[in-house]
This record gives sequence, C-alpha cells and structure tokens, in this order.
Amino acid sequence: MKEQNAPKTKSKIQEYAEAIIIAILIALFIRTFIIQAFKIPSGSMKPTFEIGDHILVNKFIYGVKIPYLRKTIISINEPHRGDIVVFIYPEDKSKDFIKRVIGVGGDTIEIRNKKLFLNGLPYNDPHGIYTDDFVIPGSIQPRDNFGPVTVRPGALFVMGDNRDQSYDSRFWGFVDLKDVLGKAFIIYWSWDGENHSVRWNRFGQVPR
Repeated sequence: MKEQNAPKTKSKIQEYAEAIIIAILIALFIRTFIIQAFKIPSGSMKPTFEIGDHILVNKFIYGVKIPYLRKTIISINEPHRGDIVVFIYPEDKSKDFIKRVIGVGGDTIEIRNKKLFLNGLPYNDPHGIYTDDFVIPGSIQPRDNFGPVTVRPGALFVMGDNRDQSYDSRFWGFVDLKDVLGKAFIIYWSWDGENHSVRWNRFGQVPR
C-alpha cells in the first residue's frame, strides 16, 4: 500500500509547489508593472499624506518600463500637473521619493516670496501649505525665492505639499520621466507612530 500511495503524495507536493511558484510570479509581475505599495516616511507631503500612511501606486498608468533599464516599451500617459508621483530620487538611486508635479517639459517655474508662478502667471496652488512665516532670500537658499527656470523636455519639476518642509526640485533639480515609478492613488493603511495607533479615518482615502 505504501508503494502505491508514494506517487500520489509526490504529485500533491508538486501541485502545491507549482501553485506557490505561479502565485509568486503573478505577485512579482503585479508589483513590477501594475501596482506597488509604499510607506510615507516623512512629513514633506502633509496634509495630503501623513507619516506612516501606506499607499498604493499605479505603475501602469504611465506606461510599461523594462525594470532596471527604465526604458518605456509601452507608452500610455505622461504625468500631468497636480499628479502625485513616486520616483527614483535623482541624487541617490537607491531611494524613492514622492512629490506633486508642478511643471512639465517646457513650463517655466518661478517662486517669489513663497508665491508660485507658472509661465509668468500666478499658479493656482490649492495643495501647497506654508507653516513658516519667515521668507528666506534666494541668495541664501531656494526654498522661498527660486528661478525662473524652464523645465527641459522629458523631465518634471516637483514639490512637496508641505512647502516649507520639503526637499524637492527647488534644491536638486528635475526628475527624468524615465525615473517616475507611478502615480499614488489610495491610502490602504495608516499607522500613527507617535501615538502608536491606527488612523482608521485615513483608510481608503484617495489623494487629490
């Protein structure tokens, strides 16, 4: 009897192994090309995102890229002004940043005393908040007075919504389109590290 059962047992193990391998491959495919989860580590996007928010990012919306080479093989859309994008940080390729798109290729960006101008006109900027009344001269640093600069083709100018507490394009320049990983589209989990509690009210929020 044992000899008759052995092949069936082996077959069952084989089935489980194949199912696990297929599940892993599907998960890797989804993570690489469709949706990826990220955690918000800083307050640069407050109040849109809080520290400890866990978000899902749509990677397919901007096209299909070859992993590591970052070459687009299927082009779908390009980021628009106002999109919240996750991208590879230009100064350290091992890190991912999240910011809001302010300017696309050809746009001219200028900041005068914390006021944002796009192509020479005041920019309707409903998402940006300022928590510091002090205005830093442009000769000292570019946080409050910057530009004008024109965004080169194939690049983006990005800023954090928490304008006084964000390290962004004002300081390190443009983001190449090839380095954009995707667009943030929902908060699926949020943990308040200071109070050690779950922020239930943030579940399912769609960032604007």
